[in-house]
Amino acid sequence: MSAFPSSVRIREVGPRDGFQNEPETIATYDKVRLIDQLGRTGLRRIEVTSFVRPDVIPQLHDAAAVLEAIELPDDVSVSVLVPNERGLERALEHRDRIDEVNVFLSASETHNRKNVNRSIAESIAGVARVLERARSEGLRCEGVISTAFGCPYEGHVPPERVAEIARALVDAGAHEVGFGDTTGMANPRQVGELFPRWRAALGDAVELTAHFHNTRGQGLANVVAALGAGVDSFESSFGELGGCPVPPGATGNVATEDLVSMLEEMGIATGIDLPALIVASGMARDVLGRPLGSHTLVAGPVDWRR
Repeated sequence: MSAFPSSVRIREVGPRDGFQNEPETIATYDKVRLIDQLGRTGLRRIEVTSFVRPDVIPQLHDAAAVLEAIELPDDVSVSVLVPNERGLERALEHRDRIDEVNVFLSASETHNRKNVNRSIAESIAGVARVLERARSEGLRCEGVISTAFGCPYEGHVPPERVAEIARALVDAGAHEVGFGDTTGMANPRQVGELFPRWRAALGDAVELTAHFHNTRGQGLANVVAALGAGVDSFESSFGELGGCPVPPGATGNVATEDLVSMLEEMGIATGIDLPALIVASGMARDVLGRPLGSHTLVAGPVDWRR
């Protein structure tokens, strides 16, 4: 286990991963003001929406309207998730509003078919075409591997299969590979063992990002294990919004404010204004009209002056 990094990068995925999993559709106006508030927290990367078919995920039907309406600082990198070439074409209609695109597939054949109705091989071929076009447009590209730590349908997912998919994504043009604990099956020992293997397989030039869900309450413990394995890039969702729409019981991502609170207390810099972030999560709670899973939203940040 290596020493913890002195600072980390965090991409906020709540406006996409969180909003798409809500049972109701959040009003465009509310989405815009929540994203704008996130942009005032010091976050430097925000995944704001996805160009998916509105009949499949109606919660994100207003992707174009949201992109055009948000007002974020110039130093905030805006990313969108694109499921296929058609999604990329729709995103490119707003090229001046985006900086990054994310593509995705699963490490489990069963989950991939249930999620996108394709085999892994078919998905790799499709995302390769998307990445090639996106790079030609000057966009930074991330490839996300869902169920990288385990599948709710197949159970164990061979780490070497995950490494092969990651290598294919890099070869196709991904600057960054995200490893998703999509249904919260990872444990800290597993995380600490797998990231060094994946780093060795991909080399030092590729950014490795950890994406943990808190389904079984192990999200922050897995973050600590990833830090010890040299990971300094994470994805999280304000308010602990999010989940996976395919299997039942897959709850939200690690809450961004819980992640920031823990890291800052550990002396690891995030560059994020925690009180401003808590305001954003409180706004989301009020919009949704229900309690959220975030612990820091309830307890507040630690006050070391006492």
